[in-house]
Amino acid sequence: METVLFVSQLLVVLGCIVMGTRSSGVGLGLWGGTGVAILVFVFRLAPGSPPVDALLIVLVVVLASSMMQAAGGIDWMVSIAAKLIERSPRQITLVAPLVAFLFSVGAGTSNILYPLLPVIQDLAYRNGIRPSRPLSLSVVATGVALACSPVSAAMAAMVTLTDTAPWNFELIDILKVTIPAAVVGIVLSSIVVNRLGKDIADDPEIQARIAAGDLADPHADAQAVRAAVTVTTAGRNAAAVFLLGVAAIVVFGLVKGLRPLDAAGDPIAMTPIIEIVMFVAGTLILLISRPKVADIPTMTVFKAGMVSAIALFGLAWLTDTFLSAHTDLIAGGVGGLVTAAPWVFALGIFLVCVLTTSQSTATRTIVPIGLAAGIPLGLLSGMWAGAFAGIYLLPTNGSQIAAANFDTSGSTKLGTKLVDHSFFVPTLVLAATTIAAGAAFGALWGG
Repeated sequence: METVLFVSQLLVVLGCIVMGTRSSGVGLGLWGGTGVAILVFVFRLAPGSPPVDALLIVLVVVLASSMMQAAGGIDWMVSIAAKLIERSPRQITLVAPLVAFLFSVGAGTSNILYPLLPVIQDLAYRNGIRPSRPLSLSVVATGVALACSPVSAAMAAMVTLTDTAPWNFELIDILKVTIPAAVVGIVLSSIVVNRLGKDIADDPEIQARIAAGDLADPHADAQAVRAAVTVTTAGRNAAAVFLLGVAAIVVFGLVKGLRPLDAAGDPIAMTPIIEIVMFVAGTLILLISRPKVADIPTMTVFKAGMVSAIALFGLAWLTDTFLSAHTDLIAGGVGGLVTAAPWVFALGIFLVCVLTTSQSTATRTIVPIGLAAGIPLGLLSGMWAGAFAGIYLLPTNGSQIAAANFDTSGSTKLGTKLVDHSFFVPTLVLAATTIAAGAAFGALWGG
């Protein structure tokens, strides 16, 4: 009877995730909350704990990020990123993904990539490089970047799970595994991706379009296409304040002695530190750059962040309700499988990312299982980061669609069979290389 109940409840959880995925956006949160209702009122399970700490971090980080965007900070960061890419146009398949990764880490969102897409496409095409190569890997690199950002929603979920007893695995412990793993993964992936598809000079489809006059000669001295961004002093100052806030969070995570003490005389946890620092950063941006507060709810970062928070709330509450009711069974059964084959944990994160296109949801859903199974925290963090590439396995993400639309050469394709798009191979390669590197760095430095 117990097994029947477990399977029935698991089907409810999976069914709500699938239905939420079909609805997308805030539908993920709605179906998660409905799943909680079924488990509580039908199966009489005790409600789990809503992810309050993670939600509060997401809300305050989204607020500060939106203040920066409204002040022009993201436009300023994009202009800097474009200059970095332009310095090495022949190495764009490596440089562009690394720059996209770096700025996504700093901003805590992959949305910063959108204005860079036409820059990457133009530089690649004018240098005779197939645009799909740097475009596809740049898109996928922003996925793993969120496992390396102190201010991403996914990191908020991860920190609130691991920065407590008995694990006490803090932000800096995660970053020292995920950042080098992601960089190694991007470098190795660029070698593979740089060999995908034919060069422009050897592609008969592109050459036919050039001959017909539908495409400009890549070597013509035509005016380069650039993202329409406006760089201002206020934007530069806003970005500087925000990035200083990110740096302050890293320093507090690295040096516990700088933190105030709690009632027990111990340094306070990183959760309130992140919240406090981001509140201060947002206030300083308001005072220094003076963005229009009324514009904040209209910012793309704000909208995306609120959707992520709602999805995180519903689905994380659902999974916590289910996992709390079956802790012993999962730790002994599923946990035993994960312990014997840790790659199953990475596969779980990857698949949830594919289904929900939400790294924070995957974190709150699967990481507790890995923790219950006793996976070493360093190994867990490394595999967690690499599996984030999974959100791009299917060609349904906004940045994938935008990259295909910006590629005037037509080399970046969304495909028709779900597996024949330009992002499929880069996703698998970056996931595999980052997971492997993460496992190595996790064993070397992790807990």
